[in-house]
Amino acid sequence: MNYYELLKPLLFRLPPETAHDMVHAGLRAVQNTPVADVLRDHYTVADERLHVEAFGQQFSNPVGVAAGFDKNAEIPTALASLGFGAVEVGGVTADPQSGNLRPRMFRLREDEGIVNRMGLNNHGADVVGERLANTNAPVPVGVNLAKTETVSTEDAPADYRYTYERVAEGGDFFVVNVSCPNSEGFRDLQNRDSMEAILTELQDAGASPLLVKLSPDLPDPAVEDALDLVNELELDGVIATNTTTERPDTLQSHNRAEDGGLSGKPIEERSTEMVRFVAERVDVPVVGVGGVSTALDAYRKIRAGAHVVQLYSGLVFRGPSIARDINEGLLELLEADDFESVEDAIGADL
Repeated sequence: MNYYELLKPLLFRLPPETAHDMVHAGLRAVQNTPVADVLRDHYTVADERLHVEAFGQQFSNPVGVAAGFDKNAEIPTALASLGFGAVEVGGVTADPQSGNLRPRMFRLREDEGIVNRMGLNNHGADVVGERLANTNAPVPVGVNLAKTETVSTEDAPADYRYTYERVAEGGDFFVVNVSCPNSEGFRDLQNRDSMEAILTELQDAGASPLLVKLSPDLPDPAVEDALDLVNELELDGVIATNTTTERPDTLQSHNRAEDGGLSGKPIEERSTEMVRFVAERVDVPVVGVGGVSTALDAYRKIRAGAHVVQLYSGLVFRGPSIARDINEGLLELLEADDFESVEDAIGADL
């Protein structure tokens, strides 16, 4: 029996952020307890065919949690117990931020999407860094690095460096977020000169593995500029993509009119297209994000060139069994196409 389907109507009667906080509290309560061991046994799919190596990290399976779900690195171990192969925490800024005014998160129930304008609310690099240093998650933990809202574009490199240096001890890989649509000043960071200044400052600080997260709203020439920079600076990977401010004509929910970044099923096709676009232009691993809620969604991104995938909205709509369901489905899809492993399927459609 899928107990989440019984619980979901109750959760969905609550404001989305309230429901999210309740789920967080529940996961914090069971983290590092015998209950977490039971969850791990129930949700983990242990099969070597799912193993992936990317940017120097070993992933027991290719399904990870995207940044935004665990902003403050409070539950990476609990999320690992749900069968995920990696967790990306953050975005983390140098200074604590309260984010935008509520309401700032909206479900698009008919579309299996979410619109958020959270504004990078987080506890700040000092607190998150200390928490990460005391975390012993059994999966790779990435840290999404973002700019403090009050910091100018010119001062952004030093701001990112401060955040990195505070979280460096507890992170396994580091993601430069220059594409958040919900915080002031990020649009200016996506030009080549600003990105190069930030990335070289972080490399100088020793950040490695270092990835950059791109927006799906960038025109192709701007994406190509960013990917040229990835190649020139020899970054370790690319995450495609962040949320989008665009609204597909297919959206049915009345919440489609809300301002903010759209995630979930409505951007699945666009994000997969961008994974392919990126994978054709770089020789480093690509992380595919956007609209992953089924094994077929994940498989499309893998065949388009993604080494691993991440999800957030899918966890909201499909519940705690989503990693297990995707991994079990991936094994079936691999077998049907005569692939011996996920790694054999990466980029099959390129």
